[in-house]
Amino acid sequence: MIGNPAYPTYQAFLALGIAAIITAALMPLWIRLLKFEGIGQQVRADGPSRHLVKQGTPTMGGVVILIGILGACLLVGRPTFQMLLALGVTFATGALGLFDDISSVAHGRSLGLTPRAKMVGLTLIVVVFFTLAVNFCGVRPVIGFPGGFEIDLGVLTTTVMVGQTSIQLPWLYLIFVFLLLAGMSNAVNLTDGLDGLAGGTSMMAMLIMAAVCFLSNDANLAVFCAAAAGGCIGFLWFNAYPASIFMGDTGSLALGAGFAAVGILTNAEFVSLVVGGLFIIEALSVMIQVLSFKATGKRVFLMAPIHHHFEKLGWVETKVVIRFWIVSAAFGALGLALFFQG
Repeated sequence: MIGNPAYPTYQAFLALGIAAIITAALMPLWIRLLKFEGIGQQVRADGPSRHLVKQGTPTMGGVVILIGILGACLLVGRPTFQMLLALGVTFATGALGLFDDISSVAHGRSLGLTPRAKMVGLTLIVVVFFTLAVNFCGVRPVIGFPGGFEIDLGVLTTTVMVGQTSIQLPWLYLIFVFLLLAGMSNAVNLTDGLDGLAGGTSMMAMLIMAAVCFLSNDANLAVFCAAAAGGCIGFLWFNAYPASIFMGDTGSLALGAGFAAVGILTNAEFVSLVVGGLFIIEALSVMIQVLSFKATGKRVFLMAPIHHHFEKLGWVETKVVIRFWIVSAAFGALGLALFFQG
């Protein structure tokens, strides 16, 4: 382990720098390999016409982001169960996203896995993560709010004996964890529609969660979050407009799941929902659009997710991205302020 554990903020900044350097150093090689193999992004046919020029741009940049995160965590962090669990859920969803990306490229379409197949995979990941988090990481099935108000989701709990080990299964909390982790994973995936949008907003969200982990006295989870932010920084060098590579579902699903996992492991679920407010808005815009069209035949937005709505209004891509970064930063500041209130 590099660095002195007595200085956790130093450890976190070191992890951020190492992850950024690893990601930035490996990304050009990965881009060349993808171009040589002819692996590129499949642009959705109903998307903005200006995005057609992105057809064929290398994708699956999330693979290198994950390598950067893992390298930084191994070099700087201490392999506690919480960190390993956060890494595990991040890499498991990243593997699911990789399979989705490969399927999309192989079939020459932008859809990849079917929603049902993706949801089955996410469900399995959530159940394993939830069981380990509650029974071996001390996660309480309670949702805390600013001011000390709490909602106990452990009222319907089943105890299962596995050998000599007692396994607690609070069912209401399982439902909540599924909605948070699977929902946030898909929300970041929906946000990944413009050059630099998902990478920049995920970086900000992970930096705020690193502060939450530090204030919760979990330096190793702070290292994980900082490493994730660093991976996003290294990726953004190549994903800034005009992007040389996209993160793909490999990166977006993984970052969303890792972000939610940290919120759960620190019992800061409500704070993570506020910090990830932009991701939630992106997901809600899609849900509202679909429900409105099915119910009335009319669309609320010119196009969903909502970042495309602003493109349709005439905003240039960089303007949308920078303003969404500002919104994400505001949500992050609000979330951190609420954490202090709690």
